[in-house]
Amino acid sequence: MARRSKYTPEFRERSVRVARESERPITQVAHDLGIHPETLRVWVRQDEADDGTRTDRLTTAEREELSALRREIRDLRRSNEILKAASVFFARELDQPRPR
Repeated sequence: MARRSKYTPEFRERSVRVARESERPITQVAHDLGIHPETLRVWVRQDEADDGTRTDRLTTAEREELSALRREIRDLRRSNEILKAASVFFARELDQPRPR
């Protein structure tokens, strides 16, 4: 389960907009906003990936799809293990000799 961010989406959007429109370095902008510079840098990189100017990162939609697919794979593997265990159990039941 993902943890909740202590920053609102509105604050994040405004911070990214200020950082991208400003001529100042991200470190100065982050200091003025009261956040860690690496936090703002990650937000800016993700925004650049989402709008297509950066191709070395996954977009937010791609990240969400990837995590959903990983979750589905995990659930399917768990179900597969349960079905294997059930088939072994029933195979043992069928292999026992019947009393006459």
